[in-house]
Amino acid sequence: MKRFILIPFFAFAFIANAQESKQSYSYSLDQAILHALEHNYSVINSGRDIEAAKQKKWETTAAGLPQINGTVDYQNNFTFQQQAASGGGPFGGEEGSISTFAFGTKHNMNAVATLSQLLFDGTYIVALQASKTYLKYYENAKRKTDVEVKEMVINAYGNVLLAQESIAILKKNQSTLEKTVADTKETFKNGLIEEENVEQLQITLASINSNLSNTTRLLDITYKMLKITLGMDINDELIITDKLENLTQKNLAVALTLNQFNVNDNVDYQIATNFQKQRELEYKLERSKALPTLAANVNFGYNSFANEFTFFSSNQKWLNYSNLGVRLSVPIFSSFGYQAKTQQAKIALEQAKTQLNEADQKLKLQYATAKSEFDFSVEEFATAKSNLALAERIEKKQQIKFKEGLSSSFDFSEAQRQLYSTQQSYLQSMINIINKKATLEKLNNK
Repeated sequence: MKRFILIPFFAFAFIANAQESKQSYSYSLDQAILHALEHNYSVINSGRDIEAAKQKKWETTAAGLPQINGTVDYQNNFTFQQQAASGGGPFGGEEGSISTFAFGTKHNMNAVATLSQLLFDGTYIVALQASKTYLKYYENAKRKTDVEVKEMVINAYGNVLLAQESIAILKKNQSTLEKTVADTKETFKNGLIEEENVEQLQITLASINSNLSNTTRLLDITYKMLKITLGMDINDELIITDKLENLTQKNLAVALTLNQFNVNDNVDYQIATNFQKQRELEYKLERSKALPTLAANVNFGYNSFANEFTFFSSNQKWLNYSNLGVRLSVPIFSSFGYQAKTQQAKIALEQAKTQLNEADQKLKLQYATAKSEFDFSVEEFATAKSNLALAERIEKKQQIKFKEGLSSSFDFSEAQRQLYSTQQSYLQSMINIINKKATLEKLNNK
């Protein structure tokens, strides 16, 4: 009996724990953007790229700083290597004979610490400059990710608003049409109109019901897409507080501030500039390989010899030694391989300069295109708003005529379809303003 009591208890505990782990958020568009810039998956990884680049920069810097290495070598001579000497020399023996003998002890141990320092290397100096450019690239990449994520949030947020507004309009249309269908059926029962009038309205109502079901499912999908963009779990609760019309008016209010475009502020142009700088450093690197390199090292060590393994004995004798070494390496002749690599780097630099100029022109064209599309979206919104008012008046007039028997069901249905289409065009025109504005801000790196 206890077993059956425990099972529901644990099930209840599991459900309660799942509900506690479920997060709830309520965001305006600006708040959603701030959340995404901290929790979006791409933003998080781009931040890690910067940290990795900082470590790479320090790795490059450390290569030219003092290095200390310690080694311990132990050798056990199981069988000594024999050396040979001709007789009659300093080792004695008959003339022409060969004598063999072995040098060394059975056990050898050597411990040494080496301090090394790079004194001059042209490639190291270039590498230090390149590490800064490397870090700058990932910083620009992070900025590009932030700008792209902001645009994605605006688009995803707008899609949710569009689905919500579409559902609200469809429900309103559904309620109005259901009443009209009911009234038309009563009129038909009284024999005042033909059955075709009822069927025509039923077709329109069925279409609205289908669109409403589809848009309701679409709302769930758009919410999940927004949550993923924000870096949330798709099972978390999210409430959006902005309204579509308010956001549209807000974007219209700042439209006049978008007339200026400075290509130097664009992150893609900055990345192209960074790429050119990398090519300059690569060219400089190849040229620096013609310079000599100078390095020094100091060795401090002890070695010991024994025929028995007594190296850890207090009586074991250890012999110290030390030395200083300096190495100068000067390139002399590479069969023109150095010149070929240098010319390749120079060609790559010229290509990067051309690509930067191309990026400049393309970005200016993109901005002009985006500005034109935004201006068109503003005009389209004004037209859609005017058309909506006209469509509503036409539909209302046709409804009155239909009820009074002065208009056919076909004319009334056509007016309804025109109204429904105009309603969607009006909603889409507001979304277009928000999205086109986001594209402009992306190009301005805002």
